[in-house]
Amino acid sequence: MASEADVRAGLQRAGQGHLLRFWAELGPEPRAALLTELAPLDPDALREHCASAAEACARAPGPTPGLAERLRPLSPESMGSASCGDPEARRRWEEEGFRQIALSKVAVLLLAGGQGTRLGVTYPKGMYQVGLPSGKTLYQLQAERIRRVEQLAGERHGTHCTVPWYIMTSEFTLGPTARFFKEHDFFHLDPANVVLFEQRMLPAVTFDGKAILERKDKVAMAPDGNGGLYRALADHQVLEDMERRGVEFVHVYCVDNILVRLADPMFIGFCVLRGADCGAKVVEKAYAEEPVGVVCLVDGVPQVVEYSEISPEIAGLRGADGGLLYSAGNMCNHFFTRGFLQRVTREFEPLLKPHVAVKKVPYVDEEGNLVKPLKPNGIKMEKFVFDVFQFAKNFVAFEVSREEEFSPLKNADSAARDNPSTARRALLTQHHQWALQAGARFLDARGAQLPEQPGLPQNGDPPAICEISPLVSYSGEGLEAYLRGRELWSPFILDEDQAIVLRSQEA
Repeated sequence: MASEADVRAGLQRAGQGHLLRFWAELGPEPRAALLTELAPLDPDALREHCASAAEACARAPGPTPGLAERLRPLSPESMGSASCGDPEARRRWEEEGFRQIALSKVAVLLLAGGQGTRLGVTYPKGMYQVGLPSGKTLYQLQAERIRRVEQLAGERHGTHCTVPWYIMTSEFTLGPTARFFKEHDFFHLDPANVVLFEQRMLPAVTFDGKAILERKDKVAMAPDGNGGLYRALADHQVLEDMERRGVEFVHVYCVDNILVRLADPMFIGFCVLRGADCGAKVVEKAYAEEPVGVVCLVDGVPQVVEYSEISPEIAGLRGADGGLLYSAGNMCNHFFTRGFLQRVTREFEPLLKPHVAVKKVPYVDEEGNLVKPLKPNGIKMEKFVFDVFQFAKNFVAFEVSREEEFSPLKNADSAARDNPSTARRALLTQHHQWALQAGARFLDARGAQLPEQPGLPQNGDPPAICEISPLVSYSGEGLEAYLRGRELWSPFILDEDQAIVLRSQEA
């Protein structure tokens, strides 16, 4: 381990000597822990990180000057849709996706390094239960979707196939996530096919460029954003692991979307048949000011432009069809070839520019007292996973329905949107519709048939509670065998055991 003198000298060179200001008060163990944390920080890189964070934060926020002239919507030729256009094309895309899955050439990669701060929990977001009748967590829903898509692909092509699950965690989420999966027997996935790896951490910085001490013996560190993926892939030889397994295509997604379709065959097949090295699922913006990034072209190159960078006038522009011109909302749901990821990690990652996130960061004051700030006091620098779109040789986008595929969980229920209630409602509404489409009818406590349409938009609750296990149906397929002509009482859970009972009754 580096000596105190070496670390102190490096910190002085970086202009961060204050990080050892409580050294004399620390016992042997806290001193050792602090040295272990500080020793790997390169002084020149630390100085540059702190200075660039302060400079970036000082720049005026708001719409980017001159952006309007450089901005263009995606070309129709680069777009596909899960619901519009030629049904035969969609069938071909799905069949190709299943073929690649059946050949074990597809992996999924989960971005799960962030803390659930806005959600108000102290554990990884994937462990959260939104209040479904089954009590399932986000991690369990995702694991079961992997099992189901493996089963569907295997049945179609007569193979035993594997969709490996790579999970990028952080210092905050690695330990709890690993324990959670072990405690739940990896949700019946083969542990050898669930690969956890850790992204890097960066010091949080004050507005005047000083790294923040969160305790006398600990620097306030934060994950380097979901764009830290590319360094983490190299740090942990993840792409080499994929190559050994024969993985060619990677579906990358964010932990918090309760409706996410892992290894979605139609999306995978669309990207593969288009020869894409990089692709993004998009959802039509609900309204011009919706706070989501827009997938579009900047100087002819695909990028995600944050909503805060686009002026209201540009955001409100409409095309000849009356729809928003810049309507392709980013949903952090991406396709990459392994070859593209290799090029990014080898060549392009150093070119990615960090983004500023202003946060409330607990710290110790000059007297050593812990302070929990009431307003933002620090800067966390993050890279974004989609910043690599610009390096793609063949970028495509695939539009999907918000009701079917996008309901993110970001906030506590005190917020108006993207909270546990909206996520739960989205899943249950979807499953209710699946059951109706399969020929089921729902009855109230008196045996009268319930209406088939959900309530008013401000309520949005389906008239009956119905939850369908991903182990029974991945995207609504195959439910007629269990539900056609059946009368069901709310709440109704269709899990594997219930499906067996219904099939036996049918027989």
